[in-house]
Amino acid sequence: MIDQLNVETKYQTLLTEIKDQIFYITINREDKLNALNIQTLSDIKNAVLSIYDDPNVRGVILTGKGLKAFAAGADIAEFANFTVEEGTKMSEDGHAVLRAIDHCPKPVIAAVNGFALGGGNELAMSCHIRVCTEKARFGQPEVNLGVTPGYAGTQRLAQLIGKGRALEFLMTGDMIDSATALQLGLVNHVVPADQLIPKCEEILNKIKTKAPMAIAGVIRCVNAYYEKRADGNNIEINEFGNFFGSEDFIEGTTAFLEKRPANFRGN
Repeated sequence: MIDQLNVETKYQTLLTEIKDQIFYITINREDKLNALNIQTLSDIKNAVLSIYDDPNVRGVILTGKGLKAFAAGADIAEFANFTVEEGTKMSEDGHAVLRAIDHCPKPVIAAVNGFALGGGNELAMSCHIRVCTEKARFGQPEVNLGVTPGYAGTQRLAQLIGKGRALEFLMTGDMIDSATALQLGLVNHVVPADQLIPKCEEILNKIKTKAPMAIAGVIRCVNAYYEKRADGNNIEINEFGNFFGSEDFIEGTTAFLEKRPANFRGN
């Protein structure tokens, strides 16, 4: 478990460590159910951006401290008296944080260890893969506060589970359990609590055997499909063609023909 790692406290609200080419990020606000205040979001963004070009990192696991919550939404006390302008900026800043995760060239897995509500669910959805415990719970309860989700929750939820189900989820503010989240496609895997981090590590260790540049290319291509300003097909065509000039492509095809494991170097 992450709690047992020799973590660093470089960030005010996070615990971080790089181990075996995996960057572990733990939201360290257990007494607040890991609620996402402005400082936490800033720390998450800076932590993720710090490993974009780090060859020593091949994947990221993002989780919350303790057993109760991944992230139980935004810190309501912090924004309850915001003006329209302040609320708009809060949403813009939140979008930028989650976009940094979504566009990270390294795979980011959300290890959802408990409640993922509001901004916490939006944070999990911005990750490329979601693994949760059997006791995890998900929800977008913003309508109970008289607002919509503000960190792209309306967009990513519809992409993941479909328009009709997303609208019901968003308009009722209902909370769902892990089994329902798996059935809807909101999460990839449900595991016992003691297997949460090992399952994430298992997935990343498999991805680590693949060509890093190709993994980054896959992320860019899939993101392009969901971004209306981008032509996903043309981006895929260009990505595919560009890899023919890479050393990893030469190594991958040579290894295949020689019937041996490939030794990718990320160039």
